[in-house]
Amino acid sequence: MASEPLKTLFFPFEAEALPLPRKGAHVLFLGAEPGFRLPAGFDAALHLVQGFRPHFRALQAAGYTVAPQAEGSGFDAALVLAGRHRGQNELRIAEAVERVVPGGLIVVAGGKDDGIDSLRKRIDALLSLEAHLPKHHGVAFWFRRAGMDAARALRAANPDLVVEGRFRTAPGMFSFDRIDAGSKLLAAHLPDNLGGNVADFCAGWGYLAAEVAERSKGLSGLDLYEADFEALEAARINVHADPGPRFFWTDLLTEAVERRYDAIIMNPPFHSGRAAEPGIGADMIRAASKSLKPAGRLVMVANRQLPYEQVLAATFSSHVEVARDGMFKVFWARR
Repeated sequence: MASEPLKTLFFPFEAEALPLPRKGAHVLFLGAEPGFRLPAGFDAALHLVQGFRPHFRALQAAGYTVAPQAEGSGFDAALVLAGRHRGQNELRIAEAVERVVPGGLIVVAGGKDDGIDSLRKRIDALLSLEAHLPKHHGVAFWFRRAGMDAARALRAANPDLVVEGRFRTAPGMFSFDRIDAGSKLLAAHLPDNLGGNVADFCAGWGYLAAEVAERSKGLSGLDLYEADFEALEAARINVHADPGPRFFWTDLLTEAVERRYDAIIMNPPFHSGRAAEPGIGADMIRAASKSLKPAGRLVMVANRQLPYEQVLAATFSSHVEVARDGMFKVFWARR
């Protein structure tokens, strides 16, 4: 089922506020999500961009051409699905401007709860919007590419960051502007004798893996698994180990892990959009258990209120809470 912002994005074409693209036109779709329905007569060749692995796989399964990063230029038009992250939205619009032909149409849509009105005003201050149209609890707006000034301004306002002088990140990544407090607590309670083949599940931009690489002298391998393509690309810059780390763009909930590990570290997500879904973390714990060697160890952090003790007891031979603060708790578990 399509999300409300997806419906909003295509509504200007359905309402005939915008003409349908000509047949065979090449249309870039940044932030594409599964479940959208094309308006009747929308016969353009869509080039979808989606870096979140579960969405990427769902779009592929639906038969679309999809890539984790935008490629190419000279597109006749672009669609931009805006989300919750202001900086990421602005960078997607900049990319759309850079990749469409002069005069090419760019349509942007998002939900009102995600700040689409402020994004519309921000873009309107940089260039001249043709129009906007509210629908499905969101707003769509559009404009024509008339130069690169707006793209340059948006990129200048959203540079890559360097967290604590070490870690390169970018808007849209989890905890892109600081080290997550839960990950910090986990790093402070890593076992002293962590070694062998180690994996970081839900590695993000690589903070925990970098800490393991720095502290553990007995590593024979360090693998990072992450569903966010851009975060994993940042981790390639941020994490250095001997032997060299390996990086896997993977949906751990649906894709099998081939290698078995002596230890796994993990700060699993527990949200899908705005909704809390503790089941995601529980499934990550099960995936970690399957990926450990006999007697292998899991070291993980979780929000204090999340009831992971039951799934740890069911999937590991033993587990213990080794640390707790006002927000988080750290577990060690043995397979």
